Amino acid sequence: MPYIRVTVPDPDLPADVRRALAEGLTRLAVSALHKVGARTIVQIDLIPAGSYYIDGKPLTGGRDAHVEARLTLGTNSAAEKAAFIAGADELLSDLLGPLPRSGVALHELPAESYGYNGVTQFDFYRRAAPQQ
Repeated sequence: MPYIRVTVPDPDLPADVRRALAEGLTRLAVSALHKVGARTIVQIDLIPAGSYYIDGKPLTGGRDAHVEARLTLGTNSAAEKAAFIAGADELLSDLLGPLPRSGVALHELPAESYGYNGVTQFDFYRRAAPQQ
């Protein structure tokens, strides 16, 4: 159940680009991280360029973006996470153009500390495991 937040310093980012970001990141969560699309949330935060700093200076004359995804601890290998990071960076560049310092961060949360619809991931995975 990834929760993915994208910050883009462009309050006028067109709706079709926002949709493409959400769809692309969801597809990437499914393909690279083997997550369920219906349990994947993407939030896009559009902020003024003057609120986004690189090297201590506000971004001017271009775009940038940062992606943060929350995942359940231990559900993905290092290779899967690397594939998501590389794919997200490529998606950002494809949709937003050249970016000076795009970033992707994956935050892993313990299964008992993360949930969906009132059910922790610990209980979700325990219920989904085949009974022996």
